[in-house]
Amino acid sequence: MPSQMRKLTLAADHVARVHKVVQDQGLTAGAELHTDADYDRWVEQIIRAHPAPKAPTRLFAYGSLIWKPEIEHIGEQLGAARGWHRAFCFRMTRFRGTPEQPGLMMALDRGGQCRGVLYDLPEDNLERQFGKLFRREFTYKPANSMPRWITVETASGATPALTFVMNRASPLYAGRQSLEAVADVLARACGHWGTGAEYLLNTVSHLEAKGIRDRNLWRLQRLVAELIERNPAEPNVL
Repeated sequence: MPSQMRKLTLAADHVARVHKVVQDQGLTAGAELHTDADYDRWVEQIIRAHPAPKAPTRLFAYGSLIWKPEIEHIGEQLGAARGWHRAFCFRMTRFRGTPEQPGLMMALDRGGQCRGVLYDLPEDNLERQFGKLFRREFTYKPANSMPRWITVETASGATPALTFVMNRASPLYAGRQSLEAVADVLARACGHWGTGAEYLLNTVSHLEAKGIRDRNLWRLQRLVAELIERNPAEPNVL
């Protein structure tokens, strides 16, 4: 972990400038939600597919699960997922965006490498833990961010871990975009859960606190801050 954290360009003042009070517009017409039975099937499939059932069960966190885990864990360590990278790669018209000003949300997409946090999960209540986790991570059909076992490298060797990866078959998949294009979205988008800028700030600051420096996100937070400073203030109630 670095002895001194770097100072971010993006700050709470920037987030406050783009925050708006947004009414939740509810489900998009034709949207289909996962049911309890769907989640039960996901849990059963994931537990059955564990590549090393006798090994500790671990969760690889790369975004909001670092700063808002909402799961029980009995230990943590840093790890690297090769073949995957963080990306704001799917559109959202709810939560942190609206139909009029869609946002972008982060997922693991193919290619590159991603450093994150590995949580050790207690083995005695995996079904309940996974059920709670899946309900948080994906709501609509098809799922945008799907649970999947991947291999994560740690200081003590490679280990399987559950994480959430981008479903490229989703109609909301935005593909690979330039950091400038992503910054333009995050500097403006806001939903009833908050802004894209807030999500980015929370993620980058907590990664930095863990000693994880993602070059793309570090550049992205600077671009978002600069755009917010240049953009005129908008009404804070929609």
